[in-house]
Amino acid sequence: MTDDLLDRPTVHALLADGATVCIRPVLPGDREQLRGLYAEMSPENLRLRFFAASRRSAAMAADRACAPARPGYRALLAEVDGRVIGLAEYDTGGAKDGADKAGAEISIAVADGLHHRGVGTLLVEHLVSAARAEGITTFTADALSENHEVLRLFADLGLRTSRRFEGPEVRCTVHLDQDDTYLSAVEARGRSADVASLLPLLRPSVVAVVGAGRTPGSVGRAILHHLHTGGFTRRLFAVNPKVTSLLGVPSYPSVAALPMPPDLVIVAVPATAVPAVADECGRAEVRALVVVTAGLDHTQAEALLTACRTYGMRLVGPNCLGISNTEPEVSLDATFAAEHPRPGTAGVAVQSGGVGIALLDGLSRLGIGVSSFVSLGDKYDVSGNDMLQWWESDGRTDLALLHLESFGNPRAFSRTARRVTRRIPVLTVDAGRTEAGRKAAASHTAAAATRTMTRGALFTQAGVTATRSVGELLETAALLHSQPLPEGSRVAIVTNAGGAGVLTADACAEAGLTLPPFTPAVIDELLAVLPDGAAIGNPIDATAAVSEEQLTECVDRLTRCSGIDAVIVALVPTAVAAATGDDLVRAVTAAPGRRARPVLAVRLEQERSVRLLPAADGGTIPSYAEPQGAARALAHAAERAAWLARPAGVVPHLDDIETERARTVVAEYLATRPDGGWLDPRTCADLLACYGVPQIPWAWAESEDEAVLAADRLRGVDGRVVMKAHWPGLLHKSQHRAVHLDLRGDAQVRAAFRDLDTRFAGLMTGVVLQPLATRGTELFAGVVQDEVFGPLVLFGLGGTATEVLADHAGRLAPLTDRDVHELITSPRCAPLLLGAGGNAPVDLEELEQLLLRLSRMAADLPQLAEADFNPVLATPDGVTVLDARIRLLPRRPQDPYLRRLR
Repeated sequence: MTDDLLDRPTVHALLADGATVCIRPVLPGDREQLRGLYAEMSPENLRLRFFAASRRSAAMAADRACAPARPGYRALLAEVDGRVIGLAEYDTGGAKDGADKAGAEISIAVADGLHHRGVGTLLVEHLVSAARAEGITTFTADALSENHEVLRLFADLGLRTSRRFEGPEVRCTVHLDQDDTYLSAVEARGRSADVASLLPLLRPSVVAVVGAGRTPGSVGRAILHHLHTGGFTRRLFAVNPKVTSLLGVPSYPSVAALPMPPDLVIVAVPATAVPAVADECGRAEVRALVVVTAGLDHTQAEALLTACRTYGMRLVGPNCLGISNTEPEVSLDATFAAEHPRPGTAGVAVQSGGVGIALLDGLSRLGIGVSSFVSLGDKYDVSGNDMLQWWESDGRTDLALLHLESFGNPRAFSRTARRVTRRIPVLTVDAGRTEAGRKAAASHTAAAATRTMTRGALFTQAGVTATRSVGELLETAALLHSQPLPEGSRVAIVTNAGGAGVLTADACAEAGLTLPPFTPAVIDELLAVLPDGAAIGNPIDATAAVSEEQLTECVDRLTRCSGIDAVIVALVPTAVAAATGDDLVRAVTAAPGRRARPVLAVRLEQERSVRLLPAADGGTIPSYAEPQGAARALAHAAERAAWLARPAGVVPHLDDIETERARTVVAEYLATRPDGGWLDPRTCADLLACYGVPQIPWAWAESEDEAVLAADRLRGVDGRVVMKAHWPGLLHKSQHRAVHLDLRGDAQVRAAFRDLDTRFAGLMTGVVLQPLATRGTELFAGVVQDEVFGPLVLFGLGGTATEVLADHAGRLAPLTDRDVHELITSPRCAPLLLGAGGNAPVDLEELEQLLLRLSRMAADLPQLAEADFNPVLATPDGVTVLDARIRLLPRRPQDPYLRRLR
């Protein structure tokens, strides 16, 4: 068994109604529970399960599931509150390997009264994941043709199925290929269950606050005050044994003493008391907790999470600011922020309470407001992924703002974000970009630090707009909330002061925006409406004499110009406008609804970094105090528009892939080196051959004579070869001067071998010989397996200077065709590949194939810790790996898309 369920024998997941269920392997001690599962079934359900209403068959099935472990058999059960409610099992018939192991028989049983809650489907999903890890490719199941429920279960899985009817029975075959159809079906089921599980948290009917004191200044009292004064429309209680009322709210001595079970309990007690409170809440059938308490030690944290899983409670926190939902029918403000959040349409989830307060204040000040707010804190359970799915479904949120210092399941987050951001913008502050920032994030949230390029790849591929500060996040949110997306990055700048126009032009250029020249026809149009002396370049200097009417007409014409995607109006207050009574700001805000392109204002005298100006038609226009703020926001909007315009991308099918042989190569290597290590040249070449990675011809030699014979076989047209020393752990051959180039004739080969053998005596185990490669562009391709994010595929300029120049881009595997294109075109060296300087372009199709095959290898083999292809020689005629290094570590496969709670 290779599935990670061996390391985590018990996992928790959500049923269709949001209830928490425990999924675990069957143990010998479960026999009586399983017999009870079958004993409580109706005769009809027993007949559908065993083809006869046989109690003896049921007892035998329970005994079989609890028998000692045997090859090719796996049984999982589902339990709630210690009661077994479902069983699923597969059996290959005892086959250990080979073709006979490709298929397995599967059977499912669900307790009476618990059908249609997704128990069977969830168990099958977990069996599918386990079976794939065992190399099983199909499930087969026999069912009565009248057993519509189990037939529908198989049909709705999202996997390719077929049926064969044999009299009253039907034989179903389920193919276990993990394609996008299946992942999307799993996502849809997960989204529905996730949203249902969050209802008690964000739309509770009864709320209680534990830890609200009589003394002003306590966190619990502040939260109770916010709930009471914020207009919470449903039942509210306090839990305090010393009083019967707090702030006008009824108080009871314990959660158990409350007149009705709360849906949601806010916990604001000392860390030592948190586990006991959580256990009490679970026993009282509470369905969600928000723990604001900070400073839990490991034992307390483990007890808190255990209580939540045992009793099926969703958990926000600990160490958080609280939560809020501004829906009028709820009006829930369970935070201790200074002010109530303004109702609106932005969903906010943050790990830092300080960042949360800043965003709540900024969104309220801008008038955007908040639909729901969750301070995730240490994020033991509810995460950014949960909130994205809530906002996708709540019918109110049109903007999602995230501040995440860590990721629990980045690949699941990426799939969710890719889907959600096609409907609403998803923005984040990219926290922990620097080493100091990563260390601070890790100490602040007890989470692992994440490398900058990996996070960048995640956000880029998922279409998430990543900003560098809270201020930049709010600047961008203001634009995306108020204006249409630009179709491109072409900007027109118009100003009443030349200096302001220059500053804005510089800011646009630095943000990657372009300022195209105007056509003669457009210039004539603008000259006709602007005052004498106006300079029609880009920026347009309308001069201080421009009137409100003239500026309005100018902006209108620019928004209709086909060569322009957005307009920035940079204004400064002048005595001329004051004297004439013109309000130039009204020219910017005049009926923006009739303008098809975004319009932004820059007002250098503005005190706040960004404001939303009310427009004549009821809309708003973003106004920035600095040109840089406007340019950054517009650049983010242009990037979002470009991402939305691109096709989603697919993972292409690759020919000549031998995954099982590759797994055998890896297993054999790790069997002799349990701690892993760098592969020797032979094993490395064998592994690359499994994925069709093009390698230059090579030969291995351990003596002078073997080197001469190998060189004779390898010499090309010009007769020159290369010799490279090898010993375990050798990484940088050039730094050790362990390479001889341009060897001609036997004498030079012998002399090179003797030199290496002498200098590296006691280290060198042999040499690799290759024909001298032709001239071409030297590139780098590689993989780094991140324990949290999975494999990151790297690409860029290669050769001896690759680490110095650091001209690399990265994307997370598995790569789609779109990812590969962006990976190749992102580094600064990309023009060299496309034929810059009159040179012929390299074989881009073969280069894409190389990266796709590298991605597939990394996705297939979690043991692949690092791969380094440097150099990769790219020419117009093809792509060849000249040197490859691969390091393996003993890691088990993980299924990032398997439905389970953190």
